[in-house]
Amino acid sequence: MIPAPFDYEVAESVEHAVELLGGREDAKLLAGGHSLLPVLRLRFARPALLVDIGRIEALSYVRDAGDRIAIGALTRHHDVVGAALLQEHCPLVPYAAGLIGDPQVRHRGTIGGSLAHGDPAGDLPAVLLALDGEVDVVGPEGTRTIAAAELFRGPFETALGPQEVMTEVRVPKLTGDHGWSYLKFRRRSMDWATVGVVAVVKGNGSIEEAAVGLVSMGATPLRARATEQALLAGESDPAALADDGTDPPSDTNGSAEYRRHLVRVLVRRALEEARPG
Repeated sequence: MIPAPFDYEVAESVEHAVELLGGREDAKLLAGGHSLLPVLRLRFARPALLVDIGRIEALSYVRDAGDRIAIGALTRHHDVVGAALLQEHCPLVPYAAGLIGDPQVRHRGTIGGSLAHGDPAGDLPAVLLALDGEVDVVGPEGTRTIAAAELFRGPFETALGPQEVMTEVRVPKLTGDHGWSYLKFRRRSMDWATVGVVAVVKGNGSIEEAAVGLVSMGATPLRARATEQALLAGESDPAALADDGTDPPSDTNGSAEYRRHLVRVLVRRALEEARPG
């Protein structure tokens, strides 16, 4: 299908983008476009104005930020995969970014666009959630920080306001006593995950901290809290609780019942892979 008519403006800076967004009631940001353009073609979205921020070079970077790594929101997935700082300090992020779509998608799609899209089947939202990451957004009132736990509110719905632009993503550095895993079950290599599981475990011998993120198990990315608590309590099979509190969809990729079974299998495998040592 052909998208509905819209106006198009190129933002020269973040501040310019915020100004343009405020000038029209129904305006949307365009970064890499791999999330937005299919929606436009299906006419699920009919914005009056597209504000193109893809040329703001200042938003593409990977930097050391003390105990965290800062990633510019317009950093392409391909550049996230190849970033030496992330590979050294938080390899989970580039690993997951390398599983997104195909090379064409990874060379155009951006980390900020993926997070702002809020797709519960997306890889990076669940990764950010499991890492307790955060994002900075800029709007008419200035800059504010949103924790990953507060960012995702519903299917394709985030805490960003209509005039706000995501500018930076921050993830913690994982130390030597951290282990991690990301397992993604899909029918074809470029497909969205039928179910995905992120596991981050800290401990030298005994488990001190644990986080398990879930993909495609509800209206937003989720944390498997019951599994995390069972793991910290030393229970024999914490993965058996992986689907507690979830509401998986039934679609062409699998029924809700199938997803519930699959998530328990994947969580069990991810925890085995993530245990340090």
